[in-house]
Amino acid sequence: MATAPKVYQWSRLPKEVVREGVSRTAFRGDNAMMVMNWLEPGMEKKPHSHPFEQLAFILSGRVRFEIGDDVVEVGAGEVLRIPPDVVHCGEALGDEVAVNLDVFAPLRSDYMHLTEYQEADFD
Repeated sequence: MATAPKVYQWSRLPKEVVREGVSRTAFRGDNAMMVMNWLEPGMEKKPHSHPFEQLAFILSGRVRFEIGDDVVEVGAGEVLRIPPDVVHCGEALGDEVAVNLDVFAPLRSDYMHLTEYQEADFD
């Protein structure tokens, strides 16, 4: 008999502080990963790229994304796509903490430590 799906609550998952003003947690499946990010006003931007497709959904606040040569501001309820291997970064706007949910595919091996709490789900 199959085990019932385990339900988790974002607010109870272990959070990692990335740097001052940026924290995150994650949840994964077999082939994709969701990463919840909290971006505080005044946080340092860190342009980077990775081989993963990234879909960003803003839950609250506003975020200015720099994606390649483009700059776009995104608010609550809006989504955008960041293609693989494109240099990008984001920063919170205004005085509110921005909360965004990123979906990555395929799984990010460098973020697997964020989902260690799920190990039993994949035994």
